Amino acid sequence: MIRSSGILMPVASLPSPYGIGSFGQAAYDFADFLAAAGQKLWQLLPLGPTSYGDSPYQSFSTFAGNPYFIDLDFLIRDGLLTREEAEGADWGDDPRRIDYGRIYESRFRVLAAAKARGYERDREAVEAFAREQADWLNDYTLFMACKRRFGMRSWQEWPEDIRLREPAAIAYYSELLQEDREFFTYLQFLFFRQWEALRRYVHEKGLRIIGDVPIYVAMDSADVWARPDLFQLDEKNCPRAVAGVPPDYFSEFGQLWGNPLYDWDKMKADGYSWWLRRIAGAGKLYDIIRIDHFRGFDTYWSIPADAQNARPGHWCQGPGIALIETIKQHFPQLDFIAEDLGTPMESLTKLLEDSGWPGMRVLEFAFDPYQTSSYVPHRMIHNCVCYTGTHDNVPVKAWWEDLPDPVRDYTARYIHFTPDEDINWALLRCGMSSPAGFFIAQLQDYLGLGREATINNPGTLSGNWQWRLLPGEVTPALAERIRSLTQLYER
Repeated sequence: MIRSSGILMPVASLPSPYGIGSFGQAAYDFADFLAAAGQKLWQLLPLGPTSYGDSPYQSFSTFAGNPYFIDLDFLIRDGLLTREEAEGADWGDDPRRIDYGRIYESRFRVLAAAKARGYERDREAVEAFAREQADWLNDYTLFMACKRRFGMRSWQEWPEDIRLREPAAIAYYSELLQEDREFFTYLQFLFFRQWEALRRYVHEKGLRIIGDVPIYVAMDSADVWARPDLFQLDEKNCPRAVAGVPPDYFSEFGQLWGNPLYDWDKMKADGYSWWLRRIAGAGKLYDIIRIDHFRGFDTYWSIPADAQNARPGHWCQGPGIALIETIKQHFPQLDFIAEDLGTPMESLTKLLEDSGWPGMRVLEFAFDPYQTSSYVPHRMIHNCVCYTGTHDNVPVKAWWEDLPDPVRDYTARYIHFTPDEDINWALLRCGMSSPAGFFIAQLQDYLGLGREATINNPGTLSGNWQWRLLPGEVTPALAERIRSLTQLYER
């Protein structure tokens, strides 16, 4: 790891006149801001199409891209849309919050107009793209076309023949829904074309992209529908047990995620080929892959499928070092970060050490006057990533307000906080000066925003993934202040 720093900023949170951030001009402007601020890393949340709850960690496909991120202004410039079509839709009325309901109603209607103009024009390029991505694209486009056909219901509620992927049903619906399949193919073509252009620009600015690979996939996804044999499902393709985490500092009932669990023995038997395809797909998007919930490679929390919360779960053995070594062998060009947060366990610590991957240290969890913490900066090592907080944490200002007095007093002494500075900058300074190879902060912390700018509150089902940056909120003066701090601590 080369000592450096970066900013966590989801694409969805970028400014845009169309309700949600995209791969448009604001993304290029943000890359310029990062470069001006002396940063080397841009960390994103998953880029897949969002489903129930609007979470990027619950996607219809682990391989596909989110059509919401296709920039409409670039489509106008390309002759695929008129400005009236883009500006005439209802994208919501609050520039600070994403209104997913309105975007869902408007976005696909507008994108359908782009497909009507562009599909035949771009047919040769689209067909070449489809051939290159055939190992996942065919299943995904049929999955999405069938979802439309059946009122967007989960595939578990589809007619039995197509739910169970009987060959005759696959042939029938593939032909019947050909137009919708072409539509979803074209959207992926546009997504990847715009993303590849943005990624080239980001690299030209000397930046690397950190992207998330959630350890689990959504039950209602093309991934599970296409390969039910790789998951812990019964004879009717219903889950026997589901994923989550036990009670912890986020929730006394734990977190019941509901994702299907992998059949690790089945995956091991064919050399983890599905995971290798998955990492290959992520490698086309990112330079550094953060494995979300890395601890699931060690042991995972298995919850009965009919449980009401995560408490009845129990620990099961994950794939361990065998999967990690397989990934490293096939992808020596990729770097990884292990999200190893959660209840400390000796086996997890050993797996992280054996992997050689850097783990995470979060400053919002670091300061405890009553017990030793491995997250305090003087206990950090070079091979780790220091964060002020992640997308699952409140911004620093809100965190500070919530601290009990003894913890606040101890923290103030540790970070040399004085009343004449802002707490967010004091903690940013602490992270920048740490021994950690990488330091990452949420943009909200540089902006000094509070609780209202939280990306996600774990364990809650609504009001998340909505925060957005306002136009003009990042300034040359802010970039210069960040650059000064970055240079001071040689990042």
